[in-house]
Amino acid sequence: MAIIRTVSTSLAGLALLVTFSPVISAQDKDNLLQPIPEQWGDYGINYPAAEPSAKWWESFNDSLLDSLIERGIDNNYNLDIAARRIKIAHYNVRNANAAYSPSLSLGAGWSQARNSGMNGDVPGNATVGSNWNLGLNMSWEVDLFGKITSQVKQSESLYKASKADYDGAMLALSANIATNYIQLRVWQAQREVALDHISRQLKVVKLVEARHDCGLADMLDVSQAREVYYSTLASIPNLENGIRTMINAIATLIGVYPDEIRSSLENYTLLPDCHFLVPAGIPADLLRRRPDIVASENQLKAYATALGIAKKDFLPTLTINGSVGTAAHKAGDLFDKQSLTYSIAPTLSWTLFDGLQRNNNVAIAREQLQMGIDDYNFTVMTAVQDVDNSMSAYKSTLLHIDAVNEVLEQSNKSMSLSLDLYKSGLTQFSNVVDALMSVLSNQNTLIVAQGDALMDIIKLYEALGGSWM
Repeated sequence: MAIIRTVSTSLAGLALLVTFSPVISAQDKDNLLQPIPEQWGDYGINYPAAEPSAKWWESFNDSLLDSLIERGIDNNYNLDIAARRIKIAHYNVRNANAAYSPSLSLGAGWSQARNSGMNGDVPGNATVGSNWNLGLNMSWEVDLFGKITSQVKQSESLYKASKADYDGAMLALSANIATNYIQLRVWQAQREVALDHISRQLKVVKLVEARHDCGLADMLDVSQAREVYYSTLASIPNLENGIRTMINAIATLIGVYPDEIRSSLENYTLLPDCHFLVPAGIPADLLRRRPDIVASENQLKAYATALGIAKKDFLPTLTINGSVGTAAHKAGDLFDKQSLTYSIAPTLSWTLFDGLQRNNNVAIAREQLQMGIDDYNFTVMTAVQDVDNSMSAYKSTLLHIDAVNEVLEQSNKSMSLSLDLYKSGLTQFSNVVDALMSVLSNQNTLIVAQGDALMDIIKLYEALGGSWM
């Protein structure tokens, strides 16, 4: 395996998001994460770069896996919940934009009142009056200092965060389906190996029994041969249970009952090639596409905007109220030109004291902003760790596979030689037992390692937010 150095660019661009709002102080900017190292490290992975694809799972070249993930995206309930959150956030954006427009209301009614005749200096008779009214009322808050604009920006940031949460849910779902699918194929491969060994070990049992009948082997040899055979046979139920469990897990993830997919998944197929197409020079800037980083970044923007909104509460507000309508004692006179009424009332209001409530709101908003900064920093650091761990694990697993292949080759030679020597009466049967168990163990180890390598690739895709192109 050739060794190359995987070099990436810096995430220094991530710090540029501090320019999105002037309400972030210099101290807040200093609290944002510093640029990460420019290299992932030397992982010893040298394969041609894969073609870019948004559907990263198609790189496994398994049409059944493709169909399972597509079905899961269509049916999964967690994705449905995330999609509905996007719709709610979208309506919140529309509500925030609606504040730019005046609110209009139409009113109509009739009223009758009796006034006391004893309210004046000279007692008199009580009076009774009634009137009809029809009018249009309007109220409009002028965006004098940009408070409404800030509220719109905040809702837009939360909308983008909800979309990123959906992308994160879809990425996690596809990764879970792929992981469970690979585990299913691992257990099926181990079952095939066990069945093959059962057939071969049964032949050895019959050989030893025949030699025992001829007086060439003692009963200990027969017992040892049968022990190996039955121990391998005993592994089948656990493997069958594991296979059934994985099919059930996949069914739950794609939103169907297990019987709907059992027939298509029960048939054994080979694992995909674990020597995957990992491109050299994966740039660290790709981490900005990670749904959790996108969501955290937009949530941070929303917190910063909320701080600005809290500060704008110290400024005056200008509201224009108005109405136009008609009023008359008789309903038939409502549309007479003399019945027209109107009013307009611009109002400038400025809260001077509120028991420090606005100060507390600013303090709360600032603490929320600090929480957003901490969450953003932690999310970016976790992302770097995820990528580094996945690439390191993949490299180590490939080296492990190479070593296990060598061990397996020697185990097969030992089994063949020990069996030939036993037939010739030149070695004890215990050497044959050891060789049989060693081959079975090493074959299972190789299958598990191949599955681990594929799962490391899935983790790398997930760590980079999907396709790495």
